Amino acid sequence: MSAEPARAYFGIGEVLAQLRAEFPDISVSKIRFLEAEGLIQPARSPSGYRKFGPSDVDRLRYILTAQRDRYLPLRVIKDQLDADQAEAGPLARSELLDAAGIDERSLAELEEFGLVLRSGRQYPPEAVEAVRAIMALGQYGVQARHLRVLRASADREIALIEQVVAPILRQRSPGARDRAAESARDIASLVRTVHAALIEMTLADAGFAGREPGGNGR
Repeated sequence: MSAEPARAYFGIGEVLAQLRAEFPDISVSKIRFLEAEGLIQPARSPSGYRKFGPSDVDRLRYILTAQRDRYLPLRVIKDQLDADQAEAGPLARSELLDAAGIDERSLAELEEFGLVLRSGRQYPPEAVEAVRAIMALGQYGVQARHLRVLRASADREIALIEQVVAPILRQRSPGARDRAAESARDIASLVRTVHAALIEMTLADAGFAGREPGGNGR
């Protein structure tokens, strides 16, 4: 899977140079911390180096400004950013390519394996996070073809959710579809929680418990 972007991206040093005049305390460790807390999600090169697009730099600037000028805790800032993303609506193909840091060939491959879905010519905001995670997996030698098992797992989970909400959908009362959609989202959230817990427990059983310290922070 090719990971060469079709557009310009910045390394972490270049991002520091752009922001340091406005935020003198910005540092590599600060950017790593914000990434670890889930506030930013820069793309990665095949060798593991962070690649920041213009939207990533703008997001960093927003976070740092909210901390400095509004004294907002990171949790609140993250909630606001997540809400803004949810309200942003679907993305055009060019927007997804820019935000995720991949080229046309890579995106086409992900679509071929069912790892990125679209409606017509638009993509859900979640596609950006998915693409970036898939590219990060590439650092460990995990290719798109290896992730077909995740597509199959998602299909089985959706089938379970549809089975559970089917009785609600069969109701003729007003708002039945809205109730089914709300129930489906709640069930999906619970399924994700169980899935994550099972992975953690299985890792622990295999002797991989605990978190390793961060790497060299590329």
